[in-house]
Amino acid sequence: MTHREPARGPEQRKRDVLRRLTEDKDAWVATASPDGVPCLVPLSFVWDRGTLLMSTRRGNPTAVNVTPAGQMRITLGHTRDVVLIEGTAEIVEGAALPADSGDAFFEALAWDPRGQPAWVYLRITPHTVRAWREVNEQPGRDLMLDGTWLV
Repeated sequence: MTHREPARGPEQRKRDVLRRLTEDKDAWVATASPDGVPCLVPLSFVWDRGTLLMSTRRGNPTAVNVTPAGQMRITLGHTRDVVLIEGTAEIVEGAALPADSGDAFFEALAWDPRGQPAWVYLRITPHTVRAWREVNEQPGRDLMLDGTWLV
């Protein structure tokens, strides 16, 4: 099988991932209920303090599925330029969110759920980050493991 572009090295992949985290606005977010029912939804996000900051209605499955373990998977990009993030989510009430985080969310997304009791923030701390484009980038796709960047 031939590839259109040579495989990127790990340093370039990390730069590309960080660019996507700071420039992209939307991601696919996957959770599962305690009994294993999957939920996949698109949510807008801001890269804030080394975490992904999102907001959803507190009664939506994505927020309800944030169990004490708080496991989530987030993907950025399309199938030929994937960033796959596994992380731990915590629910943050609007009043508990640091003002500069709320301001960054509003500035990036032109929306401010602070003060709206039906909405909560989700702060996802990545523990695994993988990035690849084609099959030639499958080896070495791990860029972060156990919360530590490998490059």
